[in-house]
Formats: sequence, structure tokens, C-alpha cells
Amino acid sequence: MALTPRKLNAYTMYKLPSAYLCGVRTKHIDENQCTVAVRYKWINKNPFKSMFWAVQGMAAEFSTGALMISKIGQSEKRISMLVISNKATFTKKATGKISFVCQDGKAIDALIDKAIETGEGQTLWMQSVGTNQDGVVVSTFNFEWSIKVKR
Repeated sequence: MALTPRKLNAYTMYKLPSAYLCGVRTKHIDENQCTVAVRYKWINKNPFKSMFWAVQGMAAEFSTGALMISKIGQSEKRISMLVISNKATFTKKATGKISFVCQDGKAIDALIDKAIETGEGQTLWMQSVGTNQDGVVVSTFNFEWSIKVKR
């Protein structure tokens, strides 16, 4: 079953309600990338008149995680996944609509192939870059994902 933005947004509403209430929405997903957007509004603001860093993190993580979930589903193997580390850099106030894009689909394919081949856990750093409506980078998140084929 192919993942679509509609299915991912329904998943967010039921399984990640705080992300859904803050406005995190999947806009696009394909073989190579996933785009998740969130708009600055009252419920996700901080005292500095910008989007709270954790809301940006939810959107960024979901762009990497949705891509990973999609690739695991395509593999037809039982594979567990977990974020084991993350790093973030903030370069501009996040106001307006912020879009987070992860373009690591090919790296995930190689990771899953290696995990299946070796039977050992594998890790991968994935990046999600957040830009505003003007195309200016506001934040960059890096997540280290761990996967393992279940026996």
C-alpha cells in the first residue's frame, strides 16, 4: 500500500494529535523525498514571535520518519525503526508557512538492503531542511535513525 499525504495526515490526527493540533501536515511524498509543512499560528508560537522549536522538530522528524515508514513498507519485511539522536540548527525566525523537506530516499533504500543482507541493525543520519515562503532556510534538523530487521 502506497503512502499518500492524505493517509499520513489521518495517521497524524489519530496517532500524533499534538502534531496535528499544531498544524503539521504532509504535503508530498514520493520515492526520494517527503515534504511536511506547518504554519506559524497562536497554538505553536513562542514568546519571541516565531514558531516554537519543538513544533519545527515535529514537522522535520515526520518528514524523515514518513519516508522511512514508506520504504520499510515497500520492503515487505518486518523492520523496527527508532530515532537515536538528533541535532538542529536555527538560522532565522520561523514565521509564516515553513516547509520541511527530506530527500534521503535513496540512502534509505541502501540502508534497508544492508540491514536485510547482514541481519544486523543499521543507522543513518537523515536531514530535513525547513524553509519559509521566500525560500529562506530557517532551520535544519538531522536525525539519526536506527533500523533492525525483526526475526
